[in-house]
Amino acid sequence: MPTPNLLLHPVRMRILQTLVGADELTTAQLRDRLPEVPPATMYRHIATLTQAGILEVVHERRIRGTVERSYRVRQDKALVDTDARTAMTKDDHRQAFTVFTGALMADFDRYLSRDDTEPAREGVVYRQGAVWLTEDEFAELVEEIEAAVARRAHATPGDGRTRHIISFVLVPDKATTADAEADTGADSEAGDSPS
Repeated sequence: MPTPNLLLHPVRMRILQTLVGADELTTAQLRDRLPEVPPATMYRHIATLTQAGILEVVHERRIRGTVERSYRVRQDKALVDTDARTAMTKDDHRQAFTVFTGALMADFDRYLSRDDTEPAREGVVYRQGAVWLTEDEFAELVEEIEAAVARRAHATPGDGRTRHIISFVLVPDKATTADAEADTGADSEAGDSPS
């Protein structure tokens, strides 16, 4: 499995996010979608991801004496597994989350920079919710979310489809949990005292 450092590099994460759901893209197409990444940097990071088995070459064709390759993400290889996440320090997680949110902000900025963007009409959504869950219920929720996305991940462009980027972050809110448990304990003690 890839290491967090391999996947959670800012440029490599942008490349992967651009390829996810795009089926396959050439390096030239990636450069068009990520114009802020210098060509030499793009080629270097594509080579790193390909050597690690995270990207695979789908097609090769000769164009004016050079070889143009089309790449796609190997979804099974583009994940930081549980063991690797467990080995990460808090600083590793902080750095990874910074890279993740930076890439998310770059995607959103790229979307907003287009003249034809209409966030309300196009259904742009960013929201938070909170749920109280046991560990088993939490695991079930994650499976449900991943399954819902996976069921739709194999659709292809065309037929009026627009690519949507779905990102989610699940963070335990331990401070609120501790406060709620303290409040519940205080209430039950008050309720048990004689009046």
